[in-house]
Amino acid sequence: MKPMRTVAIFAAVGALVAAVALPAYAASSAPSTAAATSLRQAAVDDAQSLVVASEATAAPIVRGNYSATTPDEIAKKKAEDAAKKRAAAAARVASTGGGNVSNADLQLVAAGSGAVRYPLPAGSYTVSRTLSSSHDGADMAGPAGTPIFAATAGRVRISSESYYGYGVAVVIDGVVGGKRVSTLYAHMINGSRAVQAGQTVSAGQFIGKRGNTGRSYGSHLHFEVEINGSLVEPIAWLRANAG
Repeated sequence: MKPMRTVAIFAAVGALVAAVALPAYAASSAPSTAAATSLRQAAVDDAQSLVVASEATAAPIVRGNYSATTPDEIAKKKAEDAAKKRAAAAARVASTGGGNVSNADLQLVAAGSGAVRYPLPAGSYTVSRTLSSSHDGADMAGPAGTPIFAATAGRVRISSESYYGYGVAVVIDGVVGGKRVSTLYAHMINGSRAVQAGQTVSAGQFIGKRGNTGRSYGSHLHFEVEINGSLVEPIAWLRANAG
């Protein structure tokens, strides 16, 4: 009986120790968990954040928002700007019935350099009509048989006794001041053409005689000028380049 009493006493003591120690252990471990939870929450609460305004949007990159950078783009832009200026000059002349146009619009070479010549002798014509929406050139009226000269050097593209409504006509393609220049001479006298297609001519060279062929009403030279494919007012162009 004595041993059993001893065992019971030890069991009771063990239970008492366990009952006393367990709350203390639980109490000592609980703050640890709470502290860990608090640290994690604090880390989340103090974390840096990025706030994006609702108005902020991505700006699309549009091709037209930046300038040309390659040599080809720059050359194209310059050509477009020059074409716009020539068109504006022609419109001004058409609206005013043939007034002077600024040399800045039409000048390709120094006036009087010889690269551009008048197609008729001075004093041998009056300008009866200029460039307009219904007329592609200038009419330089005067006596039939007056000599006509090439306004620029170049290659004869057309030389015909019957070139549509132009009648007897010649077209010369050349380069002036780095620009492609085409000049047309129409209504010449039959048989007066002095140049043939494919022939190279110089500025001021005799090419035919003023007449009244094709769709024409009275002796005159119908004179057209194109620069890089765009029509310009011929008389203003002559004044700016031929002197």
